[in-house]
Amino acid sequence: MSRKEHIEDRLEIEEQILQDVPLDPEGGTPQGRMKGATYAAVLTLGTLGLLMTINQVFVLRFMGFQPLGSSFLYYIIGIFLAAAFLIYPMTKNARERTPVYDWLFGLIAIACTGYLGYHGLTIIEQGWDFSAPTEATVISGILLVLIIEGIRRCGGTPLLLVVLIFGAYPLYADYMPGFLWGTSYDFGETIRAHVMGVESVIGIPMQVVANLVIGFVVFGAALTVTGGGDFFMALATGLMGASRGGPAKVAVVSSGLMGSLSGSVISNILTTGVFTIPTMKRTGYPPHYAAAVEACASTGGTLMPPVMGAVAFIMASFLGVPYGAVMVAAFLPALLFYIALVFQVDNYAARHGLKGMEREEIPKLGPVLADGWPYLLSLVVLIYMLLVMRLEEYSPYFATLVLLVISIFKKSHRMSVKRALALLEELSVSVANLVAILAGIGLVVGGLSYTGVAGAFSRELLLYAGGSVPLMLIAGAVTSFILGMGMTVSACYIFLSILLAPALVQAGLNPLASHLFILYWGMMSYITPPVALASITAANVAHSNAWATSLSAMRLGSVLFILPFMFVLNPALIMQGDWSTIIQAAITAIAAMWVLASGLEGYLYRCGIVGWPVRILLFCAGAGLIVPGTFSDLIGLGFLLLAYVVGRLVPGMRQSVA
Repeated sequence: MSRKEHIEDRLEIEEQILQDVPLDPEGGTPQGRMKGATYAAVLTLGTLGLLMTINQVFVLRFMGFQPLGSSFLYYIIGIFLAAAFLIYPMTKNARERTPVYDWLFGLIAIACTGYLGYHGLTIIEQGWDFSAPTEATVISGILLVLIIEGIRRCGGTPLLLVVLIFGAYPLYADYMPGFLWGTSYDFGETIRAHVMGVESVIGIPMQVVANLVIGFVVFGAALTVTGGGDFFMALATGLMGASRGGPAKVAVVSSGLMGSLSGSVISNILTTGVFTIPTMKRTGYPPHYAAAVEACASTGGTLMPPVMGAVAFIMASFLGVPYGAVMVAAFLPALLFYIALVFQVDNYAARHGLKGMEREEIPKLGPVLADGWPYLLSLVVLIYMLLVMRLEEYSPYFATLVLLVISIFKKSHRMSVKRALALLEELSVSVANLVAILAGIGLVVGGLSYTGVAGAFSRELLLYAGGSVPLMLIAGAVTSFILGMGMTVSACYIFLSILLAPALVQAGLNPLASHLFILYWGMMSYITPPVALASITAANVAHSNAWATSLSAMRLGSVLFILPFMFVLNPALIMQGDWSTIIQAAITAIAAMWVLASGLEGYLYRCGIVGWPVRILLFCAGAGLIVPGTFSDLIGLGFLLLAYVVGRLVPGMRQSVA
């Protein structure tokens, strides 16, 4: 399939998906409105926001303009909130056109934030969050209404309800019983605290988006529009295509590579899935299984460094650590997830006698690397600046610059006008979505912080759990899972990082592991019913049953249910500790992934297809290897040995591959 055909197919599938499933709340793109004056306005706003961000990050003082204090944050909110009103419709009937009231909402958002930005230093110096002129309070109230409407459009009704309940908490906190009691505010004080205070709308989440995330969105978009998706697909095909069940392995590897840079699950499926799903179906995989493989692989991409999703940058700010520390900690768990997926699709292929791709379909690695080395070089620059130089704010811009400069000399990668417009569109839509959602989530953070309830909740949870770490982890997993169904990953993480994470840390668990634990469980909603947005999107691409796809994705991604418990109980898996301990933990974890995959798929190397008695022994072996400690590892190895003995020696326990 040529690149032109790939793009045409992707657009056709996007249009179909947008009619059948809700938009991805962390990056979905409604195509209907992006035309004419709306398209021009959105790109203009996105360009203005990008230029303002570059001016701020590099302190360029262009034409003497250098916003101080919180002014820059207000300007960014106004620009991208206005873009969100133009991109995301108020009702389904307005998906193909932009009504006058959306233009009006956008202008009012810019006017309100322009006023607040102009008085940014005054707000801080004179404490307007406590006492402000009447006009400032009124303007703040108008902006607050627009933010609430923005989060309804971009995050959906469930997230809107959460924002309203907790954002309004200061109004009724003194009526709440027990540990839910908090400091009360009147209506005007609540508005001023949320909009002009530093812990709500312009709190850490918005600071992270403005100072860090925009740059990484630019880098990911530049990689995509210059053909990065095609390169990673070709690289994965060259590496894995010829092996048993090659197409599924290509889907796992390519989606992991692309997802680690794009940070968006849905765009990942629409970029790589258009290739991988038809190929898997053509080589014998059932449609629902092919869609499930792509859904799981794309979901894991958001957990894979170096870029991950926006939530990783927020996590670094909440923990007060460099983003590089989060990136290093997340690497091994994400790698284990993909290793487990490869094991599972390999065992499935072995059990069902599926072969690899035809040799003529597999590109040679030499030419692929010779053509795509600019992508790898830009990636190396990004990682070097993140981990070695620790220039987090600058790294994505320099990596993008390296890619674009090199692409000038390579026709296949050159940044044309069409590609530049595609880059700006992706930037505008992605950042508008994030700003609208995180401005609203700031109300939750502010409501819990200003009333003091967040700290009390953590203390009570610790008290009720009686100091039991397993009980708190189970409660946290269930809560994260349920909230993840109705909230974006960023929203779910921010909410629980305030309420739950402090209790886990106070119980003696590693802070980084505790926050990653919440993030992993919040990701579950992408592949688990009833939401299962990744599964539904992949099912539309594969023309398969959405429910069957979701159930298959749950089974394939079942390691996601186990991994968080593994690394939160064994910090060596997040690269904490000496190298010998980390290597030992990694080897044991890989063995556990292989054993569990064998049990889940009912196929054991050197034994062939195995029945349930052997599979149960394999699950017991995996459980033993998962629990940290030499004794439990020996128990796990004992069960594995027993599984082999039973599988090979006991009649009726083994079947040969058909």
